[in-house]
Amino acid sequence: MVKLTERQVRILNGRHFATVATLLPDGSPEATVVWIETDGKYVYFNTAFPRLKARNLKRDDRIAITVFDPARPYRDVLAIRGRAELITEGAEEHIDKLARLYTGRKFKGFRPDQQRVIVKVTPERIHMQ
Repeated sequence: MVKLTERQVRILNGRHFATVATLLPDGSPEATVVWIETDGKYVYFNTAFPRLKARNLKRDDRIAITVFDPARPYRDVLAIRGRAELITEGAEEHIDKLARLYTGRKFKGFRPDQQRVIVKVTPERIHMQ
């Protein structure tokens, strides 16, 4: 595991949108935009089953994340590659926490046909501009 620097933590916790890339069954990439955060060691975002990125990560845990600070798009750019773990415990509270951080409001997208999951990413390689 690679250790995050203070600057990288600032970018990840700066309410910036991140692009997350996972792998489809045929090996081609699939990318989506997510809300993101870190505890200084791991990187976290939230999704739901049966969404595509959750299905992709359950099958193949490799992941790539790109995030940048729009105020400094040529200086504060962070690219992370790593492995993802899917955690169901606390996932509804986690998406609500992220929604409040990013929108200032409680999460209202709960659907009875979906199970929320926290995606915990262990960084293996970090590139920073």
